[in-house]
Parts: sequence; structure tokens; C-alpha cells
Amino acid sequence: MSQQSPSRKLTRRDFLKLGAGALAAAAGARFIPTALNKPSAARAGAQTPGKIVRLAASDGWIKVPGQVVIPGSDPLTPKYFSPDPLAPNGRTTYMFGFRDVTGWTEAEVVAQKGLAQHTAPMLWVNQGEELYLTLTNVGFVLRPDLIDAHSVHWHGFRNAIPYFDGVPQTGVSVPLGRDFVYYYNPRDPGTYMYHCHVEEVEHIHMGMGGSIFIRPAQNLTAGATLYPSGKYAYNDGDGLTGYDREFAIVLSEVWAEMHWNNAHIQLTEWTDYHADFYMINGRAYPDTLLPNRYDIDLGKQFEPGKTDTGDPLQYQPISALITAKPGERVLLRFVNLGYEVQTMAVDEIKMTVVGKDASHLKGRDGTNLYYEANALRLAPGETFDAIFTAPAFSGGSGASGLGYDAYSLYNRNYDNLTNGNGTGPGGQRTEIRIYPVLDPQLTPNT
Repeated sequence: MSQQSPSRKLTRRDFLKLGAGALAAAAGARFIPTALNKPSAARAGAQTPGKIVRLAASDGWIKVPGQVVIPGSDPLTPKYFSPDPLAPNGRTTYMFGFRDVTGWTEAEVVAQKGLAQHTAPMLWVNQGEELYLTLTNVGFVLRPDLIDAHSVHWHGFRNAIPYFDGVPQTGVSVPLGRDFVYYYNPRDPGTYMYHCHVEEVEHIHMGMGGSIFIRPAQNLTAGATLYPSGKYAYNDGDGLTGYDREFAIVLSEVWAEMHWNNAHIQLTEWTDYHADFYMINGRAYPDTLLPNRYDIDLGKQFEPGKTDTGDPLQYQPISALITAKPGERVLLRFVNLGYEVQTMAVDEIKMTVVGKDASHLKGRDGTNLYYEANALRLAPGETFDAIFTAPAFSGGSGASGLGYDAYSLYNRNYDNLTNGNGTGPGGQRTEIRIYPVLDPQLTPNT
């Protein structure tokens, strides 16, 4: 481990904190505190139209497979970036994140300190339905020395005014122990992402980001007249973006050294960036095949000893498994919240790409610009909407008779299917499973 110089250079963290301080001074001491002291609409019980969501920002721990050895440590008694020796209950990696605490009591919200999840909760809203999103900064448990502010930036949102855009250099960020209510009037359907924009390089990589969808008005106006389910990706006018099931595929990365540095109060040299683990919905294969963890206690019980079930995936609750029955149309909402270009492929099934970066692929004159593909290349910050039709059921995968047909959805770069320095496969791989009979889907990724 290298020693720090007594007179170190100004870091990116110092620079951004100085910038935030200058912004606050320029805005006037009365402006930001007044805005942040106002009680949230969700907490105050105000009769506000639209959808109300509340998120808590904090730190926590997740599980990734494999091991990453600290270079230069004794081969006979190696030390590890991952699993971090500070990690509790079978988890491995320190992170920052958000929790959905909508409708919770103040005591329950405060008790989420140290229980953040990865990736951030999926959010969705109807076109034209006003969204009031309260962000509460409850602080960090492992790093109480950090008094980082946080924000919510709706990446790609059109018509956002700076006050609600989450960029601290031009708007508002939320200091420790405070609330702020973001307001949005969503007009453009599609798949987006949201993330913290305070020290964004660090905070996004540490886990403060997730997916958000805008559902088109056609869902309500056209109903089942264009497609039987009455659910559409866009206002297509012809039902070609109709679907029966939808799944978010959120891609992210873990650089184990950087997460270890944050846990152990060390500086990170970002020019050395290299990911050790590649994730879908905050999980690495084979954990990507496991079901959602919404059915277990996610930490809402706040009495001592009842905040943690001991399940290693408790704070990675969103499954990456895709399920359908023959003939159903499945919408895959791809989101790249990592820092590398990824190519996700599925063999034997063609996907029809109907949207990119929350833009419907139709010309202004109505020309259909959809295209078919077996693989999608996603740059950082990009989203795709792709639909496939579930193939016929062939009787179960292989001789084992599992009761479903399995198709692999995976990163075409095999280097991203590794398990850190551990044995066996890992990374950005999951399955599309076709069952002969399946209950209707009520919420995404179920």
C-alpha cells in the first residue's frame, strides 16, 4: 500500500466540494437551506396530484463472486480487495446506493442508514403523470467522516430545469440529514436511467443509479384495441410495440480496488480503472438466475437485530432472470450504467429494436425504423428497448427435464463473463426461460 504524501495534490473530491461551496455562497445562504427545509409532499401528506416516491441515500454492502488479491500481498497469507475483510454476513463489497422508502415512517427511513441496495429501485410513471420524488440523505455508517451531498439526475430527461436536474454545479444537491423534493412532468415515453450527480464518477460507480421508465399514453387511450395486453413501449399507433412482459437489464461494473479504497479511507487513482466484476441488475452470474428478493425483509424492520436477514443478496433484490410463455412478446429495457462499452447477445432469438435513448424508432413521416438483431452494443449512458416473441416450448432444457427451455443472454466479450480471480463463470450472463404455463406479469422483472 503506498503512503500518502503529507502535502497531497488537490483531489477531484476536494475540487467538487470547493465548487459546491462556491455555488452555495453565490446562491445566497438563505436559498438552499430554505428549499431543503421544506417537508416532502410524501411526508407532509399534502394532497398532491401524480405519483409520489421517496428514496433514501446511504451506504451498504453487496455480494460479488470470486476474489481480487491486493497486489504485493504475501502469497501465503494474501490480502484481498474482494472479499473485503470488513464485509458482514457473507457479503464482499462496500457500496453507496438508494432505497425506496415511500410511505415509511421517519424512524424507518432513518434506520435505512447502512442498508442501501444495488442497483437502485426501478421506477416508472405514466406519460403526463406528475412525479414528486423526495430524496432523503440519511448519511453513511461505515464512513461517518464523509458528509457527501447527493442528488437525483434523471439522465436523458427532456425539458428538465436546472433546479430539478440534480447537477450540483447548476442546481441543488441534498446535504446530510436533509430532504429535497424533485418535480417532473414526463412527456416522452421510453427507458431512462437515474443516478446521483454529485461526484458522479465515484458515486455512480459505487452504485447510486438505476432505471426509470415512462409508460406511453397509448396504454390508457388505446387499451387492448391495438395489442391484447394493452401495454406498449411507445405511442406507436399500430400496436407493434405491444408487449406482455417487461424486464429491465441494467448493466454495471465493480472495480474492487476502488470499493475497498472507499471502505478503508484511501484515495483512488481513476486512471488505473479496470473492472473486476460485471453485473446485471446488481448481480453477477450465477446469482443473476435467482428470484427477486422482494419477498423477504429488506430492512424495513428497524428494531435492533431485525434489519438484516443474513441473506447475501438481501440488498441486491432485483432478479435478472427473464421468463415468458410461448407466443408472448417480451420487452427488454437495456440500460448501461457502467463505464465500458458492452455487447449483450442472445442466441436463437431475434430481438426487434423499437427504441433507443427513450426515442421511438419511427420517422416523422411514420416510416418504421425498427430493426432485428441478436446482439446490442451499449455505450455508457445508452438505453435500448428491444422486443422478442417467445419461441414454442420444446419440452424442457436437455435430458434433465427442467420444465422450461433456456436461452442464454450474455455479454459477447467473454472476458466479461469471468468470476474475478475465482474459478467458474460469472459476470453479465442470465437466461431467458420459456415455460409452457405462466401467470401474468404484474410488475416488471417478475
